[in-house]
Amino acid sequence: MKNVVETPGDRVRRKSLVREYSEAIIIAVILALFIRAFVVQAFKIPSGSMEPTLLVGDHILVNKFIYGIRLPIVNKEIIPIKSPKQFDVVVFRYPNDRSKDYIKRVIGLPLQKVQIINKKIYINDEPLNDPYGYYDDPHLMTGARDNFGPVIVSPHSYFVMGDNRDHSHDSRFWGFVDDGDLVGEAFIIYWSWRQEGAFSIEPSESYIRWNRFGKLLLQ
Repeated sequence: MKNVVETPGDRVRRKSLVREYSEAIIIAVILALFIRAFVVQAFKIPSGSMEPTLLVGDHILVNKFIYGIRLPIVNKEIIPIKSPKQFDVVVFRYPNDRSKDYIKRVIGLPLQKVQIINKKIYINDEPLNDPYGYYDDPHLMTGARDNFGPVIVSPHSYFVMGDNRDHSHDSRFWGFVDDGDLVGEAFIIYWSWRQEGAFSIEPSESYIRWNRFGKLLLQ
């Protein structure tokens, strides 16, 4: 049996290979962190407040630079790009607890007058043509859900609502979303999974909602 002797050249080559793999891993991690911080981030929908646009179990991608490039953690804008427009689906930090991310649709823009009368939304005293609102409770309530305002949206802020208007906790209850709390704009559903179903290619039976893959959320 021969003894295997490692030469100095072998050690150099082994160290070079380890260094090469280590550098590749480090670069990949840095790139992934950069993309998550500044470009695109994935989110999962946990509630039905945006139904039928977004269902519980939908997985979405959010464009984080569309509203400007911000420094992570402090969320300070360093490169402005554009402002949200009406009906954008946005992810933002919940104003009452900024450790939580919420998703809603932009309804009122800065300095606009917003009022809700018997479920009907008015912007600057004009009825809003609202193709996204979904209502399943025919009964009217005296509270903010069905009758709200009028209020003037603060500068650099937005009035947001869930598409499932009778079952959404939104600006009607906790106020405006500050521009500095915006995370980004949701633009596509890349995966969708529901709790009840079977392993099947039939959308009506499968755990996986095959027909929602690739659904765009942009206007």
